[in-house]
Amino acid sequence: MNAESPKIEPALPVIRQLDAAAQNRIAAGEVVERPASAIKELVENSLDAGATRIEIAYADGGKRLIRVSDDGHGIPADALPLALSRHATSKLDGTDFSNILTFGFRGEALPSLGAVGRLTLTSRARGAAEAASLTVRGEATGSVRPAALARGTVVELEGLFSATPARLKFLRSDRAEAQAINDTVRRLAMAAPETAILLQDVSDPAAPRQILRLDAEPGDLFEGLGRRLGAIIGAEFPENALAIDSTREGLRLTGYAALPTYSRGAAVAQYLFVNGRPVRDRLLLGALRAAYMDVLSRDRHPVAALFLDVPPDLVDVNVHPAKAEVRFRDPGLVRGLVVGALKQALAGAGHRGATTTGIGMLGAFRPETDQPSAPYRPAWSGAQAPARPAPGTAALFTRALWSGRVEELPAEPEDAPDPETRPEPLDLPLGVARAQIHENYVVAQTGDGMVIVDQHAAHERLVYERLKAQRAASGVPGQMLLIPEVVELDEAATARLLDAAEDLAALGLALEPFGGNAVCLRETPAILGEVDGRALLADIADALAEGTAAGGLEARIDAILSRMACHGSVRSGRRMSAQEMNALLREMEATPLSGQCNHGRPTYVELKLHDIERLFGRR
Repeated sequence: MNAESPKIEPALPVIRQLDAAAQNRIAAGEVVERPASAIKELVENSLDAGATRIEIAYADGGKRLIRVSDDGHGIPADALPLALSRHATSKLDGTDFSNILTFGFRGEALPSLGAVGRLTLTSRARGAAEAASLTVRGEATGSVRPAALARGTVVELEGLFSATPARLKFLRSDRAEAQAINDTVRRLAMAAPETAILLQDVSDPAAPRQILRLDAEPGDLFEGLGRRLGAIIGAEFPENALAIDSTREGLRLTGYAALPTYSRGAAVAQYLFVNGRPVRDRLLLGALRAAYMDVLSRDRHPVAALFLDVPPDLVDVNVHPAKAEVRFRDPGLVRGLVVGALKQALAGAGHRGATTTGIGMLGAFRPETDQPSAPYRPAWSGAQAPARPAPGTAALFTRALWSGRVEELPAEPEDAPDPETRPEPLDLPLGVARAQIHENYVVAQTGDGMVIVDQHAAHERLVYERLKAQRAASGVPGQMLLIPEVVELDEAATARLLDAAEDLAALGLALEPFGGNAVCLRETPAILGEVDGRALLADIADALAEGTAAGGLEARIDAILSRMACHGSVRSGRRMSAQEMNALLREMEATPLSGQCNHGRPTYVELKLHDIERLFGRR
């Protein structure tokens, strides 16, 4: 019998210290994901250096060349080798990591870039007699040499990832990488309106192509920021946005948030900054969405550029290698500030709607202004909003509109002025009703143009706001049905309605089980007038399903009220008298958020007289 072969044990893995080159490449992989992230690190260094002008150039999507030049304070010649070593920085002394006031503080950007390409650093420190230059590639570092440079610093990176070819294969096309660079530079530029920025594609050195040119924007916070945002997001953004400036317990939120009618089909225009640093923070994005929940449908997304200033010890900016995420010490405080500030601004906008319906409004209908700074502030704030109409004929007709029924006008007093000589309130924001067309659109004349109102969308918002006010005050009053209505729905819908019966009762909707999949509807909100019970309950059941997915009792109740408002509104196809139309206009002027319906669509469009004249070639 042959003896069994001895069992060979695998060799134990050997723990070894990686060499400096491997360490730098690993660090580079965390900091430099693509050309855009390299440019981000370099531009942030320039901003930290106090630059007033930054020039960025790239070739082949940043794969062949990246160059960032600035006029900042520069680096002394004897400090260049240290600047290219890992964990060397002038922005942190290493004793207090809770007081970070700069963009870069790890000292990894320059050595990481040198580890994955050929990096040349040229700088002239403020007050130095001449500039100096140093080149590094991997572990090979050259010597410091004199150079020609008037001021500031130039960082040039050639052959990104040439030292790590595997990483190069995972980069996208030149066009895609160039677009990422463009987006990164635009976000950084938003937070620095006082800095001039030039972005160029120098793939063809003989014919460099200017991608972005932004002049320094002087002025106060909102003037300079408004012009910078208009240049980056689009001139129509500040025209259709609300200035935000709110503080709470040491935190401050500033910036611009667009009107709900100026929304997008995707969350592609949401720019958030913490202490000047662009971030993609889930808490802030969620708060932004929550603030617009009551004025936008679920398939629309708000547009905003918001800047949150937080004491350094209340935020950790070091939780992500690329510093794209942050962690707040008190997330509830931050969320409350964002949601509260935006909701207050939206309510203060009153009936104001966008001058463009999203991006689709005809260019000929977009108002112009002779003063560039005028559009960058709201036309009026909540404190300046038109007062609610005084008791009178318009208010009496408003009651008729709320119920959806036409009531007879009371007789006018004998001493009332002759209607032919009575002055017309053309100076009111929404003017005077002149006609109703297609039984759905109210045409009104203003002092300097005209307004076209979607009667159903407008009244839907008014009913919704009235329902919310009643709920907040003492509950929505109901009206007993003379004959209760039995409604049969599917099993799931019936179950949702019965589970929410107690909440619905507080909203003026009384129902009870009637056996099987049927419910008996005994009471409906008085404000709605006569409604189709089955259609109303089916819509509310859908709202309950959506509210369960979205979460939050308040959101669920608001969704229910929104569905109710739709059923109690002036319907399309209903003819309205002049008094009714004017009552609708006056109530819109006095109601917050009436510039858009419950789904974020505009309730009216305003055309200035000069817009109309342009359509007919008079201008």
